[in-house]
Amino acid sequence: MTTSGPIEESESLMLARQFLGRTVDLTIDRPYGSRHPSFGFLYLANYGYVPGTLAPDGEELDAYYLGPPEPMTSAHGTCIGIIHRLDDDDDKLIVVPGDSATLDDNAVAAAVEFQEIAGNYVVIRT
Repeated sequence: MTTSGPIEESESLMLARQFLGRTVDLTIDRPYGSRHPSFGFLYLANYGYVPGTLAPDGEELDAYYLGPPEPMTSAHGTCIGIIHRLDDDDDKLIVVPGDSATLDDNAVAAAVEFQEIAGNYVVIRT
């Protein structure tokens, strides 16, 4: 679900908004096909962070890289949206390869459903 209506501006969302529409370099620490170290689920997208940022959880700002289905250690792309979680202050960037077509909300939801629960987040766009 995309929203353009009023959303509570959490600390994480304020940090994430500055990356919308921008080119972003990511470090991928949970590559496609790897397992979550605590919960064991399979990553069906490359998942990482923006180096040099600090999110409210004390870690770097997280990001999904929705590019090729192959393990990566770093990525470079355009931030097309934010997964704004409604139940915690831990938003995630949605980053795609620079030459990639913009994904619609259904495609984003399908790509992140391995970790995100439908109804517990909204997609925020530029």
